[in-house]
Amino acid sequence: MHRSFDFSGDPYMIRLRSYREQDSVAVGILIAEILSKNVLESIPENEKPAYMGPFYNAHSQDSSHQQQVAMFIQDTLVFVAEDEDGNIVGVLRGRPGRLHGLYVHDWYFFMDTGRKLVEKFEENCRKLGSSKIKLASPLYAVPFYLRMGYKKSTGLRNGASFDGRELVWQPMKKKLI
Repeated sequence: MHRSFDFSGDPYMIRLRSYREQDSVAVGILIAEILSKNVLESIPENEKPAYMGPFYNAHSQDSSHQQQVAMFIQDTLVFVAEDEDGNIVGVLRGRPGRLHGLYVHDWYFFMDTGRKLVEKFEENCRKLGSSKIKLASPLYAVPFYLRMGYKKSTGLRNGASFDGRELVWQPMKKKLI
C-alpha cells in the first residue's frame, strides 16, 4: 500500500500556552519521565526518590502526592506545549530573568518544541523588563542552550537535588536584546 503525505504545512502542530492548574498531573508525569531518563539515568533506582522529590510519585493517584507536584510546578512564568490532541509534550518554568526548568518529551524536542518554549519565555521576560536570563543547565542540555545563544557563565558547579544530594550543573546566561 502506497501512502501519500502532504508536507506543505506543519505536520506536528504544537500549541504553546500558559500553564493551568489542571495541567499539574500531566506536567508532573512529563517532568518525572525526563528527570528519570536524562538527568538521573546513572542513578540507581533505589536512590531516585531522593533525587526526584515530589516527581517520584507523579504517577500516583494519591491527592497529597498530586498536591506536592502541583505546588512545585507553580512559578511566575510557566508555559506548556501541547500536541494536536491536547497532550502536554513540554513545559518551561521560570520567573523574569531566571529559567528554572525546561522539560520536553524526546520526540518533540527534535521538532523545536524546546526552542519555541524558550523563545516564548524570553519574549515574556523582555516584556517584564528583564535584560538577561540565567539558568543552571543539566550537562546533557548545555549544547541546546549554546545553540539558543546562552553562554557558560562559570565552570561547572555542584548543585543539590531535592534532598540535598549533589548534582553537577552548568551555569549559563543570555543577554536579551
